Amino acid sequence: MKTVRINLSSIDKVKNFVNDITRFNSDFDLVSGRYVIDAKSIMGIFSLDLSKPIDLNIHGDDELDEILEVLKKYEV
Repeated sequence: MKTVRINLSSIDKVKNFVNDITRFNSDFDLVSGRYVIDAKSIMGIFSLDLSKPIDLNIHGDDELDEILEVLKKYEV
């Protein structure tokens, strides 16, 4: 598992983020405080406090390099 700190401060960023990660077969979790939600769920993401950076847990190492490249635009 790899953890990356990301910022999803706008509706467009959330939409683009979900579109980017749904291409991958790996599982992704967003962690904000005590809440853990599926990062591929746009409704789940909007239930979080997006005013501050959140942790993204990436489960699976198969496509990790490609995933990290796609996530660079969201990293804090």
